[in-house]
Order: sequence, then structure tokens, then C-alpha cells
Amino acid sequence: MEKFLIRGGRKLVGTVRVAGAKNAALKLMAASLLADGPIILTNVPKIKDVYTMASVLNRLGGLVDLDYRDQAVIDPSSYSGYEAPYELVSQMRASIIVLGPLLARAGRARVAMPGGCNIGSRKIDLHIRGLEALGADIEVDRGFIDAKARRLVGGPVKLDFPSVGATENVLMAAVLARGATAIENAAREPEIVDLATMLVEMGAKIEGIGTSTIQVEGVDRLSGVTHEVIPDRIEAGTLLTAAAITSGDVTVEGACLDHLEVVVAKLSDAGVKIQATPDGIRAVGRRPILPVDIATLPYPGFPTDMQAQIMALLSLAEGTSVITENIFENRFIVADEFVRMGCDVRIDGHHVVIRGVKAISGVPVKAPDLRGGAGLVLAGLVSDGVTEVSGIHHIDRGYEDLVGKLRAIGADIGRLPDINKVEALDSL
Repeated sequence: MEKFLIRGGRKLVGTVRVAGAKNAALKLMAASLLADGPIILTNVPKIKDVYTMASVLNRLGGLVDLDYRDQAVIDPSSYSGYEAPYELVSQMRASIIVLGPLLARAGRARVAMPGGCNIGSRKIDLHIRGLEALGADIEVDRGFIDAKARRLVGGPVKLDFPSVGATENVLMAAVLARGATAIENAAREPEIVDLATMLVEMGAKIEGIGTSTIQVEGVDRLSGVTHEVIPDRIEAGTLLTAAAITSGDVTVEGACLDHLEVVVAKLSDAGVKIQATPDGIRAVGRRPILPVDIATLPYPGFPTDMQAQIMALLSLAEGTSVITENIFENRFIVADEFVRMGCDVRIDGHHVVIRGVKAISGVPVKAPDLRGGAGLVLAGLVSDGVTEVSGIHHIDRGYEDLVGKLRAIGADIGRLPDINKVEALDSL
């Protein structure tokens, strides 16, 4: 079992480059199922979830080459399967995103019920109802979603909630459906804009990109393209918060301020100096850290994926902060680990009350999920003593070389096997 060892107390200073967006790259890879020519994606992050998605596509008959420095080259000519197996889908919830494009390409899709982080029920009803509105016949039986459609037919799709995954699944199904589709109450995340943009480059007819109503006119075929993945706004936000919590001065190259307006506004409210640079965003942390109230909401609201990282920062604020979670019911699962580190964190329904403390203690903690793990790493950067973070396979799912990037800007952090603690510390 691997873990991170972090000796706290160092200010982070310097420049670090953000990777391509995990939540864009995975969906763009799935969109290769719709193409009749090669898809070349650049700025692809080297993370576990990308390799899992490549395995899913390979099992469906595709040829995915991830050997390039930051590219994924996908040859869709040999796609022939229609089943995404349990052993892969159970590792990553985003695997369900092949459901829509498989239906559009093959008229059949059999996808295991998705896995991934245990942060709430994240029901698939919206995916199913959206595809049924386009004429799919769907059954859920023995842990599989089995969908069939001789040819999808466009029509009105109204989502009860602006689900990112459901919007993407319906969008990818609609681009090859017969006739027009209108997706109402669609999610508006930058990753959806990136997906829609690439689909248009492939020949799709889409209007309303980036709005809550997406209109699609189905086409007969989509061609291959070369497309650059947008920067990862959650990784960028995590690195900016790392600068803030350590009273550091860090420039995140490649970060897009337009994608992070609410995050940087809340960091500014906490006393962090935020500055746009010609090629990114600079964050300068200052003391005291000011208390801030936050409510997570669908984009353009505050992202639920930044909630744990901000919780770490506000644990050192001078005063009381409240975070309200409106997306996932189990998103506060990391709170108990913060308490182990000496933070004053109390859950009250879908709120967490954070009373700032003077110091955080370095102790063994376990990452319960991807973003919770990132929050624990940030807390470890300012802990008294050494923090051991286990369960780092969660963190590997979404962050490309987090240890290397933090070390490059001054963090005392190492990735180690589960060996004697004294040996581990000597190697830091």
C-alpha cells in the first residue's frame, strides 16, 4: 500500500503548470465512438481514470494509443463491441458516459452500473430517462444497463437536474439521432462546452453551447479531428488553495480564470490575493485567513469538487465558516479525517460548520475519495509534524503527478511504499 508522507511548514513558491481536465478528457475519449476517423487529443492528463477509459474503449474494439507525451490517439475503425465490463466500469463512474455514444453508433449498449468515489447515490435515472426520450429501450437488470435502439430519434429532453453526465450522454446520442433534439436544464460546465466544441469540429450541428438549452440537429456521420483538452479547473483550484493555505506565492500556468470565477472570488474573500497573469493565475496567501460561507451549486456556482480543499483552508481561519453541500449527500465523508488532524469540523445535515484552529497536527489519515484526499494533502502541507495520507489510489484517479508538482514549488512531500516510518522519513 502506497502513501504520501508530508512534513508541513513550508511556504509554496514558484510556478506550476496545470494538466488537461480529467472531466473533459474522459468524455472526449468516449466521443471517439461517434467518429469514422481518428481522434487525436492533446493535453491529456496522465492519470488513472484516463488509462481506465482507454481500457474500456479497447475492450469495445477501439485502438487507443497513450504512449505520446500528452496525447491520446484513438482509431475508431475497429469498434465492434457494445458491452462495457464491470471490472472496468466499477473503477470509475465516468465509464457510464459510453452509454449514449454506443447507442448512437451500434444501436446497442450494455454498461455495468458505475462505480468510482463513494460520495452519494448519484442516480443514473436522468441518463436513462434522457436516452429513453430519444427512443431507446432500456432495462436495468443484475447490475447492468441494457439499452437498444434501432435508430435514435430526436425530441425534447428536459432534465430534472442539470446533471453533467446526463447532459453529456444525451448530447452524444443526439448528434447522430434523426431529427432535432432540445436538451432543457442542461448542465453548463466548461467540460461540456469542450465536448460540444469538439463534436462541432467533427461535423455535429449544435446550438446553445454553454447555455441551459442545447439544441442539436442530428447528422449522418462525424469525422475524426485533433482537439486540445481544456485545462483542469479543479486541479488549478487545488494548487491555488495550496498557495493560500501555506501563505505561499504560486502561479498556476495554463489555468483559465473564466472557469474559476466563483472559486477565486471565495479565495479572495478569505484574504488570498488573486491576480491574472498573461498565462495563468497567481495566488498569494496571507494571514489571517478570513472565514467564508460557501454553498456548492452546479456551474457557474461553487464546484462541489473544490469543497474539501476549501474546508482545509477554512480550518485555519480566524472565525467560523459554514459550507453547504447541495450536490452530493455524502460529500462530507472526509470531515472525520480533518478532525483527526485537530480541525474543529462539525457536520449538521448538509452543512459543515468549521471553527478555525491555530494549528493542524500531522497524523495518519486516509483519503476517502478523490477530492477529500486532495484536501487532506493540503492540510498536511501546514501540519505540525508529519502527515501520512493513505488511500492515495483515489488521488491518482484525478491528479497528474501531484507529488512532483508540489515538490517543484517547495513542498516537503514524498510518495512511499508502506515501509518503516523511520526509513520513510529519512528518504524524504
